[in-house]
Amino acid sequence: MFASATASASTNPPLSGTANDAEHPYLLEITNISKGFPGVVALDNVQLRVRPGSVLALMGENGAGKSTLMKIIAGIYQPDTGEIRLRGKPVVFQSPLAALQSGIAMIHQELNLMPHMSIAENIWIGREQLNGLHMVDHRAMHRCTAELLERLRINLDPEEQVGNLSIAERQMVEIAKAVSYDSDVLIMDEPTSAITETEVAHLFSIIADLRAQGKGIIYITHKMNEVFAIADEVAVFRDGAYIGLQRADSMNGDSLISMMVGRELTQLFPERDQPVGKLLLSVRDLALNGVFEGVSFDLHAGEVLGIAGLMGSGRTNVAETIFGITPSTRGEIFLDGTPIRVSDPHFAIEKGFALLTEDRKLSGLFPCLSVLENMEMAVLPHYVGNGFVHQKALRVLCEDMCKKLRVKTPSLEQCIDTLSGGNQQKALLARWLMTNPRVLILDEPTRGIDVGAKAEIYRLISLLASEGMAVIMISSELPEVLGMSDRVMVMHEGEMMGTLDRAEATQERVMHLASGNPVH
Repeated sequence: MFASATASASTNPPLSGTANDAEHPYLLEITNISKGFPGVVALDNVQLRVRPGSVLALMGENGAGKSTLMKIIAGIYQPDTGEIRLRGKPVVFQSPLAALQSGIAMIHQELNLMPHMSIAENIWIGREQLNGLHMVDHRAMHRCTAELLERLRINLDPEEQVGNLSIAERQMVEIAKAVSYDSDVLIMDEPTSAITETEVAHLFSIIADLRAQGKGIIYITHKMNEVFAIADEVAVFRDGAYIGLQRADSMNGDSLISMMVGRELTQLFPERDQPVGKLLLSVRDLALNGVFEGVSFDLHAGEVLGIAGLMGSGRTNVAETIFGITPSTRGEIFLDGTPIRVSDPHFAIEKGFALLTEDRKLSGLFPCLSVLENMEMAVLPHYVGNGFVHQKALRVLCEDMCKKLRVKTPSLEQCIDTLSGGNQQKALLARWLMTNPRVLILDEPTRGIDVGAKAEIYRLISLLASEGMAVIMISSELPEVLGMSDRVMVMHEGEMMGTLDRAEATQERVMHLASGNPVH
C-alpha cells in the first residue's frame, strides 16, 4: 500500500530560485508581518521566503507563531502589518477561498473533514462536478477521487465514509485533498502527528514528487528527524519573532534546538532507574470482538508501560476498553488484585483511571469554553457544595497546575481554542492530573508538541512514575516509546505480539513485532 521514500527524500536536490533564476526567485515572500490578539502578540515583524521546488521547514516551540503565520498566508487571518508577495506580486487574501484560487493550499494541524460524508465528497466539497442536468455527478467524482488516491498510492475506497476511518487514514485524506488543488504553495502543519513511520515514508514520497514538480512546500513539524530527511532550508521562530533561516544541511539537532528554545536541551529523556512498586493493574485475555483479543499484561506502581504498533494495531482500542469507553467482550481487569468490571468512564475515574485521548479536538477539548472550564471539567463534581461551585479553590488548583505544566495562556479565561496545539494538550493533561489518578493512560501524549515542551512532559511523566503512579503510554514515535518505557508491549492487527523489557527493546525488535513477526 505504501511506498518508502526515506532514501530518496533524504537526498535533497539543489535549491531552485538561486540568483541565476528568472525575475522572481521566490514563489512566496513574507515581509514585516505582525499580528496581535487580545493580550498576546502572536507575530512581531516576521519574514519568510519559499523557493520553487523546495521544502522549507518552519520550526519553533508551541506559541512561537508558526500556525498563526500559516493562517495569514492561507487567508484565515488578516495581518495587522506587513506584506505578502506571491510570484513577485503583492497579494491580500480576504478568505481561504481567495488563497486557494491563487494557488495556496494548507493541511491543518487539526483535521477538518466532515465525518458523515464520503472521502470523495470531502475532497471535492465546493468543487463538485455537475452533469448535464446541473446535478452532482457522483460517478465522475468517484472516478476522479480514485485516480487521485491511486496516484498518491493511498489504498482507500472513495465512497467510504470519513467517520469510519482511523485518524491516520483521515490524515492521508487531508493530504490528498490539499494535493487535489494542484497549488504552487502547499502548507503542511504537523502532517505526521497522527500517522506511523510507514505512512510518514509514504508522505515523504509524495513530497518528493511535489518538489520535483516545482511546488514550494512549507513544512511545520516538531520531529527533528523529519526536518533533516526532507527539508532544504529551515526557518526558526521564537515567541512570535523571526530568529533566522539556514540550509538544513548546515545544521544538526543540537544547533536547531538551540535556535528554537534559546537554550540547550542536554537530555531529552530523563533517566529512569528507580525500582517499581507493587502490582497495581492486571489485564488478562482482554478482548473486544472484531477489534482485538488476547491482551494480557501487568502494570506496577511507578512503572511506564509503552504500547507500540502500526496503524490499525488496536493500541487505542485497548486503552479505550480499559477506560470503559468500549467495554470488553471478554477478559478480566484486576485492580489491587480485585476483579473489576469497567463499564463506563465514570466508573474508571472513580477507580483512579485517567485517559488522555489521541485526538484532542474530537474527544478532548470543549473548544468554545475557557482554559479554566476545560481544565476543571474532570474534578468539578468534587468542588460543588450546597448547590454552589467553590470556584476560588478550583481556580487556585488550575493556576498551580498551569504553572507546573507551563501552559502558555494570557489568562485562565482565554478561550482554549485560541491556544497553540501544544498548550491545549498540556491543559488537557492538567485536567487529568487534577484527579490524582493511580493509572494514567496517555494516548499520543506529545502529539503536536514542540521539543522543549516534550522534554517537560517526559520529565513530568518520569516524576509521576517516581511518585508511584502507573503509566500506560501509547505513541507512534518509537524513540519516545523506547526512551520512556520500562517495558514495551507491541501489537499487530489486534493481536498482542509480545512484550520487551527496556534493556532488550530496540527499534528493530519493536518493528519486527509490529509487522506481525513473532519473537525469535
